[in-house]
Amino acid sequence: MITSNEPGIYRPGRWGVRIENLLATVPAVADEFGEFLKFETLTLCPIDTRCIDRSMLRDDELSWLNEYHRQVRERLTPLVSGAALAWLQRSTQPM
Repeated sequence: MITSNEPGIYRPGRWGVRIENLLATVPAVADEFGEFLKFETLTLCPIDTRCIDRSMLRDDELSWLNEYHRQVRERLTPLVSGAALAWLQRSTQPM
């Protein structure tokens, strides 16, 4: 199953920001309580961090962003070269 994850904030008459990723539902673990699922991100595009005020992020939010960028960099690096690779490496640096 594919799900769209679209967190966002909108300021009526002013501006809005939305990040959209597609997620696949995949098996996670099975234990005495049953079988559990998790999400795997399908769309892999760096999030532009230039507009993020790092001081407003909780530790878990910063960890999520850095882990997401690590996955983007790891999975896309073999597919690009030259200027695209340089941009990808710059765009996915930990905050």
